[in-house]
Amino acid sequence: MTRRLCLSLDLVEDRDLITEYEKLHQPGGVWPEVLAHIRASGVKSMQIWRTGNRMVMVSEVEADYPRPTGPALSDAAARWESLMDRFQRRLPEAASGEKWHPMDCIFDLGQHGSSRSTGVQ
Repeated sequence: MTRRLCLSLDLVEDRDLITEYEKLHQPGGVWPEVLAHIRASGVKSMQIWRTGNRMVMVSEVEADYPRPTGPALSDAAARWESLMDRFQRRLPEAASGEKWHPMDCIFDLGQHGSSRSTGVQ
């Protein structure tokens, strides 16, 4: 069984830094050890979306996420996160030490039945 996680974070409001951040996240930009860490931890899919300086990460994760990944992969991920710190700004509502802040799902179309009639003309 998988579950979906949605998290948010802001980028520093600097066009050059945002451009560099996006370049680092293009295919070939993320370190192979970081990608291996993400997958080994139980992430099945992940996307990061941006508007302005606000980002939203959407991940599908295994039921046992996060899985331990071992020191080599964990160390690479920690170095990557340290590198990303110069680009990222935590949200005001984030807990101490929290980078990506979890979002709450407030609407899911699938929970509203399949009625065909909208009543809208």
